[in-house]
Amino acid sequence: MSENWYVLQVFSGQEKKVQRSILENAEKTGLKSHVLEVYIPTENVVEVKSGQKVIREKILWPGYVLVKMDLSDEVWHFIKSENGVLDFLGGGAPSPLSDKEVDELVKNLTAEEGEVVHKYNIDCGDVVKITEGVFVNLTGTVSEIFQDKGKLSVLVSIFGRDTKVDDLEMWQVEKITND
Repeated sequence: MSENWYVLQVFSGQEKKVQRSILENAEKTGLKSHVLEVYIPTENVVEVKSGQKVIREKILWPGYVLVKMDLSDEVWHFIKSENGVLDFLGGGAPSPLSDKEVDELVKNLTAEEGEVVHKYNIDCGDVVKITEGVFVNLTGTVSEIFQDKGKLSVLVSIFGRDTKVDDLEMWQVEKITND
């Protein structure tokens, strides 16, 4: 028995449904010993909504699911016929991930496991553009961040004078990058 990891392309937003379906139907069809694991890489993301911290799970690669299986024609047809599955990554004959790719993937995912990532990657000193509110389209420098409230203060120049704009929500600004 040669077990390898494969990447499936699935309908975006249906990753968990595909995962459940494959696992349940593998049990029903007697292929459970060939389909060993169905994995969806995720991370925890913290957002502030209405002043409340909310931690939600975010799928790292929307539209993709990893499957550890012993591939045969029967298993290949079973996987391809599952609702929500588009194809194996690359189309045509499925090719497994290399041991190096799997090791790197596992190392990266286990390093981040349990960590909570902030949805908005903004730091003090960053230049931002205000996208909502009274000061829309003004650019300024982030002077303070209140992660617990999901708010920040931005120093903008109005009529040649630096003015501090307080209580901006994180979603009301857009980070300006020099790419």
